[in-house]
Amino acid sequence: MTDQLFQTVSSAGFQLEEYHRTEELATKDDELLDAYSRAVSGAAEKVSPSVVKIDVVNRKNKKEAQGSGSGFIFAPDGFILTNSHVVHDTSLITVTLLDGRSLRADLVGDDPHTDLAVIRIDAHTPDLSVVNLGDSQNIRVGQLVIAIGNPFGFQCTVTAGVVSALGRTFRSQTGRLIDNIIQTDAALNPGNSGGPLVNWCGEVIGVNTAIILPARGICFAIGINTATFVAPRLIKDGKVKRSYIGIGGQDVPIHQRIVRFYDLPASHGILILSVEKNSPAQRAGVITGDIIIGFDGKPIARIDAFHRVLTEERVGVETSLTILRRTRKITLNIVPAAL
Repeated sequence: MTDQLFQTVSSAGFQLEEYHRTEELATKDDELLDAYSRAVSGAAEKVSPSVVKIDVVNRKNKKEAQGSGSGFIFAPDGFILTNSHVVHDTSLITVTLLDGRSLRADLVGDDPHTDLAVIRIDAHTPDLSVVNLGDSQNIRVGQLVIAIGNPFGFQCTVTAGVVSALGRTFRSQTGRLIDNIIQTDAALNPGNSGGPLVNWCGEVIGVNTAIILPARGICFAIGINTATFVAPRLIKDGKVKRSYIGIGGQDVPIHQRIVRFYDLPASHGILILSVEKNSPAQRAGVITGDIIIGFDGKPIARIDAFHRVLTEERVGVETSLTILRRTRKITLNIVPAAL
């Protein structure tokens, strides 16, 4: 009888201990969920007043097309950052603020190569809320991110997720690669384009730009560091100045015998398919069928890498261009022009 009583008491004590342990775990889970909710709601409350809905009208050939997207106010004098594909080639841009005010906006600058654009509403508009810009170099895979925008016209919609990957590349509508793209699973839909991707403390770390259909949870944002490089140039010049040499080309492998003979550092080059008339390439003596393998004394194996080195600083500066012409290695002097 004593043993049975002891076993009953011990079992009850064990169950009571398990109950308290379960309660402690549940409390910790509640605390974690509460912290997550506070982070998302806090960031959303901080940034949402700066997020705008953008409606556009494009009138061409007596036809009218309408579209919409998102953007965010990043300067107190009415400058708004968005995607180029939202406002490119439009006739009318209207911005709606969170408080319901609807304002006409003007296109300040547009860079389709990075899919970024700056528009502006009246600088004297009162009570404009401005975002804080973060540093996309400091983000890490797995960290919490919040996307804010206007999917399908539902104004100021908030979604949350994590940074899925960093350092992605994404091809713009012009064919150039955009570097340092952020991949996230924070849900994006048509209308989110141009809206901010935000970290837990309410700093904008990216500009939401694209989704992959029909995949789910694979969304992309342009790093805010790219945007802070592009935006001042758009405000100053209306575009980002780049250089060009006037060729059309594609990546091709180079025959291994030629690679070994010239001890080339790369086994690929850029085959010239076309040369524009009166272009820097034509003036330098480049012809169809040449293969570019170097620029400014450095190897060039891919056309995307070539695009990256054709910066504004190259305009008007004589530079060496190394090519293969049939089996001969030739160096030409070329002066890139402004794009």
